[in-house]
Amino acid sequence: MRFLRRSDESTGTAADTTEGADAGATAEDVSLPKGQTAGKGRATPKRRDAQSAARRPATPAPRTRKEASAYAKANRPTKDARRAAAAERRARMDAGDDRYLLPRDRGPVRAYIRDVIDSRPHLVGMFMPLAILVLIAVVLPVPAIQQYLSLFCLLALVVMIGEGVILALTTTRKARAKFPGEHIGALGTGWYCFTRASQVRKLRVPKPRVQRGATV
Repeated sequence: MRFLRRSDESTGTAADTTEGADAGATAEDVSLPKGQTAGKGRATPKRRDAQSAARRPATPAPRTRKEASAYAKANRPTKDARRAAAAERRARMDAGDDRYLLPRDRGPVRAYIRDVIDSRPHLVGMFMPLAILVLIAVVLPVPAIQQYLSLFCLLALVVMIGEGVILALTTTRKARAKFPGEHIGALGTGWYCFTRASQVRKLRVPKPRVQRGATV
């Protein structure tokens, strides 16, 4: 009899437990929408939709030329920003920063050549004033003055060419001795020396970093 009573109590407890579980499951099914769980609170997206959302650009690309022009205009820097960037770039070039220099001016070899040229004055630096003098000689309607100015300009030009050749040879020799592992061509170095020396000192870019009379 005790066995039967114990069996009845066990059966009743199991039934109550089953009914409680069914009731809890029913309550969860009623309280939550279909396809959702209590932990996430939202439907799980498909992998295809998630990958499409990840590949989609943040802003749609312009579809017409008008939209592209409006987008470029909206993202264009202001005039003050462009001026500040240009001033910064100019200052970097004057200081000799290789990141902002022209390819012909980059590298330690070119910097050394500039130092050699800037260390003393040259007659080649009178090239621009000589060109102005030649223009005056052509325009001036006095034959005697034209004759003397033309002769003077011719002699000055010959002297400048001679100095330019000597300057190119000596500078190339110094650069090769300073940088024995670098390939330094005589023609390119000579032309670079002439163009640097023929410019007015205050207008040279990069700015001279050595004083006249300095030993280089």
